[in-house]
Amino acid sequence: MAITNILLIDDHTLFRTGLRFLLEQEDQFNVIGEAADGLAGIKLAAQLQPDVVLLDLDMPVMNGLEALPQLLNSNPNLAVIILTVSEDAIDLTECMRLGARGYLLKNIETHFLINSIHKAVEGDSILSPEMTSKLISQLRSPTPVAEDSQLSTLTQREKETLAWLAKGASNKVIAKSMNVAESTIKVHVQNILRKLNLNSRVQAAVFAVEHELDHH
Repeated sequence: MAITNILLIDDHTLFRTGLRFLLEQEDQFNVIGEAADGLAGIKLAAQLQPDVVLLDLDMPVMNGLEALPQLLNSNPNLAVIILTVSEDAIDLTECMRLGARGYLLKNIETHFLINSIHKAVEGDSILSPEMTSKLISQLRSPTPVAEDSQLSTLTQREKETLAWLAKGASNKVIAKSMNVAESTIKVHVQNILRKLNLNSRVQAAVFAVEHELDHH
């Protein structure tokens, strides 16, 4: 299995040391660098080209919210996972809007973090369980009429895919259930995000839940 190169950006040295130790117990993970603030992290990411960045929000010099768009500007395929103590719904929504692949709280279990990194590398979005409902309530739109007309632009297959996204299914699971290639599902997901003007699978899932597509 391919090695996943990980960069840690967090201002707590002890936390980074513990995190590095945990991640390096996994054969597929390689921690290639550490930074104590967002600015140093951006420079290091440009230099080291990691696959995954674990990014704290509250840091000196440059915080995670400021660093996130710059990290993704220089590498749009980078999987940035927010790892924070902040349960603030606005922080969460802003990070997902800016393109973070996930939002995890520091109180998660080790196995949840490991699984989340694997999922993020595969292109899935991940959230700590208690943050999902916060995201849904934050993203509820005051103008469902406009959204309904957007929904009508989706093909039947795309609507089916969207319903699966609402259940948190991966591309692999969706492909198996719909009996098509995984690459086909990737195209469906890209089309859904483009047509609905959304930035991530998590937003697509929220959209689907709001439109009750998850019951179909």
